[in-house]
Amino acid sequence: MTNRSSERLRERIEPAVAALGLELFDIEMVSAGAGQTLRVLIDRDGGVDLETVASATQAISPILDDEPSLSGPYTLEVSSPGLERPLRRPVHFARAKGSTVSVKFRNAEGAVERAHGVLVASDDAGCTVKLDGDVERRFSYDQLVQARTVFEWGPAPKPGKAGKSRAKVLS
Repeated sequence: MTNRSSERLRERIEPAVAALGLELFDIEMVSAGAGQTLRVLIDRDGGVDLETVASATQAISPILDDEPSLSGPYTLEVSSPGLERPLRRPVHFARAKGSTVSVKFRNAEGAVERAHGVLVASDDAGCTVKLDGDVERRFSYDQLVQARTVFEWGPAPKPGKAGKSRAKVLS
């Protein structure tokens, strides 16, 4: 699916999703073996549940039935972006400001590297990530191969505290 057909799909799907009080977070076509999957990611404040996903699927499916850019068989997958959200558009980066992110990028030699840190700024051209040692690094969106937020669990339990039984012996 080209960027043009992706934008066309976005323009057609967005009003149907908005009518349900949802945001169209992202659209992507993924090849899997001989088939393809059209992933439509939806969101709203407070998240989405299965009933919401089902309603969105029912609203989106008829729109896709007469879409000429979707040739051949495909599977429609509607879901939430999840805890570790993909960052593809400038608006995604803007919303993730202050979050821990992982980015894959092409360096000056064209090799792919990874960076991990806190997203401190973004604009229409790129983003800035504070890496370990408080070093800030600017990435243009053209450099990025992949970017996502990183979900961090709370502190680990203290050793020796988990799993101890407090059973009393009755005599």
